[in-house]
Amino acid sequence: MTVRAPHRSLRGIPAVAALLAIGAVGCSEVSDAVDSAKDTAKKAARQQSVYSLDIGECYNPNGKAEGTAYAVEVVPCDEAHTGQVVGEFTIDKGQKFPGDDEITAIADTRCPVEAQKFAPDTWALPKGAALFYYTPTQESWATGDRAVSCTYTAEKGKFSGTLETAKSLKPEQITYLKGSNAVYEALWANQPEKDTVEDDLAGYKAQAKAVAAALDAHVKGLAGIEGAEVGKLRSTLEKAAGNWKTAANAADADAFYIAYDPAFTGIDPNKSVAARKELGLATTVPADDAEVWAG
Repeated sequence: MTVRAPHRSLRGIPAVAALLAIGAVGCSEVSDAVDSAKDTAKKAARQQSVYSLDIGECYNPNGKAEGTAYAVEVVPCDEAHTGQVVGEFTIDKGQKFPGDDEITAIADTRCPVEAQKFAPDTWALPKGAALFYYTPTQESWATGDRAVSCTYTAEKGKFSGTLETAKSLKPEQITYLKGSNAVYEALWANQPEKDTVEDDLAGYKAQAKAVAAALDAHVKGLAGIEGAEVGKLRSTLEKAAGNWKTAANAADADAFYIAYDPAFTGIDPNKSVAARKELGLATTVPADDAEVWAG
């Protein structure tokens, strides 16, 4: 989902229109109109170009969350808001506009990584928070725009409070989350395009190799964390890593399937709930993940 972001300032326009409309109404209606105008003026004063959004800022879009955007209403994070900027980066693609598809592909790859630096525990995100991003358009690219702003945006309603958790996490929590996030990133980032192993055995084996490597690193990190449940999870993931390695070395599709079933089951997020609880992390499996492993 892409939110396009050329620059255009809207400061002050809604407030003027609202204030001019107060004249010919009754006393109580005047009071209501004044309150409404104050709210509108406050919103107008908070308008900020999408070019100048900073990491950590909370905002409300002017209209739909998805589409071309010129400015947003930046608000304190303790107020109800639709989105928060959780990461940013610059596209380095020379002078020629690379096209919407390539920019989207870059944002799809980079924004999850940047967002996890800000909010490492994706299980702790509010329900309905999804990753969106502001990217350059062809027109804004011509003016030198190369920035991408990654945001968590409420698909419905709003949420309150900052999503930033990185600064409050303990070292063992960060170690766990870094390893865990890498495992699932390896799984989804290397998803083959074909639906069946028979049509792309090499692609599925490459995915299995990437997941096995991520699991090895995760298991190594868990070795330095104390706790009975963490220890149990480490043993489970060690077995899963072995199965992913077997899948990666499968001679044919049938051999791959035999190894894949216990490999995939071995990284079921539900198996990590007890260890997460022991570490003081969120313990509710995200709905999308729960659905995948529910079959």
